[in-house]
Amino acid sequence: MFDLTSLPRERIAHHCVCCGSSALLSAPAILMPFVAHRVFGWEPVLIDESWGLQTIRQGNAYAVCKSLHCTVCGLLFLDIRFSDQEMSRLYHDYRGEEYTSLRERYEPGYTQRNDNLNAGITYREDIEQFLAPFLHEPLHVLDWGGDTGRNTPFQHRAEVWDIYDISDKAVLPGARRVDPAQLGDRKYSLIVCSNVLEHIPYPADVLGDIRRHMDSQSVLYIEVPLEDVVRCNADNLHRHKKHWHEHINFYTAPSLTKLVENLGLRVLSLRPLQAANAGRTGHWWQMACALDS
Repeated sequence: MFDLTSLPRERIAHHCVCCGSSALLSAPAILMPFVAHRVFGWEPVLIDESWGLQTIRQGNAYAVCKSLHCTVCGLLFLDIRFSDQEMSRLYHDYRGEEYTSLRERYEPGYTQRNDNLNAGITYREDIEQFLAPFLHEPLHVLDWGGDTGRNTPFQHRAEVWDIYDISDKAVLPGARRVDPAQLGDRKYSLIVCSNVLEHIPYPADVLGDIRRHMDSQSVLYIEVPLEDVVRCNADNLHRHKKHWHEHINFYTAPSLTKLVENLGLRVLSLRPLQAANAGRTGHWWQMACALDS
């Protein structure tokens, strides 16, 4: 087991954020213009003869970065690890008007996709079937990063349905938005962390916070995308990943397992899921885990 709390919080990663290994392979990539603009205020530029540069080739210039691939656990990730302030800039008013307008500028068609995403997932029943064997009544549910709560599993059965999220959107009837003070040391029978960890520079920090709200009866549900580059390639993942967007961690089964085990959690079940969602077929990892007693 590697103590992830001792992992240096590097600006440019030289260690795997799941297992701590420094045995990383790398390849050049670019940071997508929307992210570079939103986080750093960097816009693409066209370098032409008016620049008067003698040793630089003319053409479009984008923000460069690296794709890193851990040879121990298989995690594929962006070398840049955003600061708290940069994460705040990226996710402020997430999928709101300003966010969507800028993204539509760089990625025409995003507005329609955003509307589809905001409609909610279509595979909540699959999640509930996956989790049902591990749960006990009464259900006290905390949806960590749950937005409005529209995708929370078992929302109609839960005696307690709490949402912890960086946004201030109104939650669905029956749910309660909670802040750190309200969370206190409260324990939950089910904690949901769905489509969050792919965005987080140091995912152990989030899982460490979540772990404090677990006891011996708690189940943690983790869901992250099973990205095409991971699903369709057996090796040299770093050479296949040429651009980075909001998802800065691409998980393999071993990397996800290493991450939770290094935090004192044991895997109850891990499986890939394929489902139609937001007008397309998607793939995800589903994991259920508990405290390693």
